[in-house]
This record gives sequence, C-alpha cells and structure tokens, in this order.
Amino acid sequence: MEQLAGYGLTTIEVHYYMPDHPALLQMFAFQQYDLAPRFPRLGGFLDHWRREIDAALHSIRIAHRHLIGPQEYRAVNGVITIN
Repeated sequence: MEQLAGYGLTTIEVHYYMPDHPALLQMFAFQQYDLAPRFPRLGGFLDHWRREIDAALHSIRIAHRHLIGPQEYRAVNGVITIN
C-alpha cells in the first residue's frame, strides 16, 4: 500500500568515521521504502544516528526509485472469476 502512497525503494550509503579510527572511512549501506524528495524515514534514521551512535558522518549517498509510476497504475472496474 505504501507504493500507491508514493513511497519508493531508497538505497542509502552512509560514510562515517569512528572516533577510535579517525583515518579510516567506513561505509554502512541499507535499503528502505521512503518518500522522495523529503525522505522522512531517512531523516528519522539520521536523527537516531546523531543521538545514539558515536561516529562522525562524512557523507550520505541516496538512490531512489518509485516502484509504481502514474503510467503503471490503472484502476480496474470489474472482477473476473475463474473456477
């Protein structure tokens, strides 16, 4: 149902430094459904990161793809029953 509300698959790469290894750039990647261009779920994740994780953010890369576009969705008026 989220797809019909405009959500799409978002791939996020978070590049960060740990305090005990400041010369080592590390990466964390994950996917979730989110709303472009505001990305409220990503914003919530980043708020959590800043509060709870002891690592300095370096950069964030985002790739987003709407899974259902206007040309791909159409309402069907009727039901077909196959016995």
